[in-house]
Amino acid sequence: MKNNFIGFARRLFVAVRPFPLAPYHHGLRLYCTPAATAAASSSPANDKLFVAGLSWSVDEKTLTDAFSDFGQVTEVRIMYDKDTGRSRGFGFVYFSKEEEAKNAKDAMDGRAFLGRPLRISFALEKVRGAPVVVPRLRSIVNGVRRDH
Repeated sequence: MKNNFIGFARRLFVAVRPFPLAPYHHGLRLYCTPAATAAASSSPANDKLFVAGLSWSVDEKTLTDAFSDFGQVTEVRIMYDKDTGRSRGFGFVYFSKEEEAKNAKDAMDGRAFLGRPLRISFALEKVRGAPVVVPRLRSIVNGVRRDH
């Protein structure tokens, strides 16, 4: 039997409830497993930002300086690889007020920072088995990426 694996998909559901799994979609067999759910499909505004697309060389001071134009940055956390000690390309920026975080998100989302475009969303509190942040929905169909 030839392996016709064409990729993978991740689906984030808004509500926790039973749903039927469709084994086929447009003639392609789907292999589905239940995934963690989040409280909402769009993350609610709060004082914590999830920042992705960070340069591998970024450090906490550089990130603090970049976001301090929008208000008081109370904490910056960059996620590092355990083995290499290098940045994993994402982190969190905490503000003292929700309005400051909203202004920073609106101004910095999509903006180039150290040569890479940032992707910013409001962080969610981590729920057991759920992702920390709700990513933008993307699908790849026939090799074409579509953002939802």
